[in-house]
Amino acid sequence: MGRIFETRKHTMFARWNKMAKAFTRVSKDITIAVKAGGTDPNTNPALRRAIQNGRAANMPKEKVDAAIKRAAGEDQKDYELHTYEGYAPHGVPVIVETATDNVVRTVANVRVNFKNWGGNMGAAGSVAFMFKRMGVFRLDPAGIDHDALELDLIDHGLQELGEGTGEKGEKQLIIRCDFTDFGKLQSAIEARKLAVISAESEYVANTPVELPEDQAAEVLKMVDALEQDDDVQRVFHALA
Repeated sequence: MGRIFETRKHTMFARWNKMAKAFTRVSKDITIAVKAGGTDPNTNPALRRAIQNGRAANMPKEKVDAAIKRAAGEDQKDYELHTYEGYAPHGVPVIVETATDNVVRTVANVRVNFKNWGGNMGAAGSVAFMFKRMGVFRLDPAGIDHDALELDLIDHGLQELGEGTGEKGEKQLIIRCDFTDFGKLQSAIEARKLAVISAESEYVANTPVELPEDQAAEVLKMVDALEQDDDVQRVFHALA
């Protein structure tokens, strides 16, 4: 019984930790969006996206509103966006997006995580060519005719349309475009009043890397360690 209790406690702690990290990431996205475009989501597409992503992460509305209010304050930190590249164990390419108020601290922490988990941090451009930066929209598929929507959105930059699942196993409609068409496709989706679960930019690997389960686990341990860093916003990898 004690062992079962410890397992459940560990699972609950991991879930809470993941949620806290998601809230921190959304709060930083909100800060960056407000600093760049103001506090009105109706005129600030980046803020609309951040709010949507907060909703997708189950971030309470009062926390979202508080983050917007803090971001508008004069004493709010300014975050710089930096991207780092390298290889995880077994040669898997990795891209790390960060938002930081201390670049020296951030680059040191990222480098240590690469090294500690058997990876190798590289120079700018060392692996970016192995990925394609895309806009990715996740929608509630209820009531949507996939074929009709695909034809409707092609002229607005849509490149891929497919199905997927969320963290709780719920069905999602996943739409991708070139990152340069992100704003155009976002406007088209919003004009059609589709239920957007989340909207983000992602680095999608050109050629996913297949690994045995034990080696893949080593890669994911490094990815998880990077994601736990407070300055890291997102980690992308080429692991299939």
